[in-house]
Amino acid sequence: MSKSLKLKINPVWEELDYVREQVEIFLAKHNFNSDQIHALMMTTSELAENAIKYGHYETDKDKIDIFLDIYPKEVIIEVKNKIHDVDNEELKELDENIQWIRGYQNQYEAYMEKLKHVSAKNLKKGESGLGLVRIAYEGQCILDFYVNEDDVLAMSAVYKLAG
Repeated sequence: MSKSLKLKINPVWEELDYVREQVEIFLAKHNFNSDQIHALMMTTSELAENAIKYGHYETDKDKIDIFLDIYPKEVIIEVKNKIHDVDNEELKELDENIQWIRGYQNQYEAYMEKLKHVSAKNLKKGESGLGLVRIAYEGQCILDFYVNEDDVLAMSAVYKLAG
């Protein structure tokens, strides 16, 4: 049996504080320690931020769905948002980034490599490219994604619990 937190947010930056607050309250209620809470808050926030940045929202009814499920051996965070074009380059780049991160035995090495790459590039304001590798290294999560038949992108992060 899992313990679940479900949030539905508007695709605006102001919602990120609400997300972090709700995740913190939920995890504290279930006796997670401060390091775990920080890692899972950051992970949820990064996934929600990506949904805001890259999602496709046509009406005020289009929302971002956030699910945080606690199981005996893991916590799974899933963020779902509508996307514009299933065959777009951003999905290909997302898949390449996740596979690149998984290619490292030690996520710290991937993080350091990405930091070197970012410092050598002249990126647009607000685009560090560090979000996914932060989730893998700082959040200690395994990333994955899928797109369903309704053009909804579901990004997931799995955090393994000790014991």
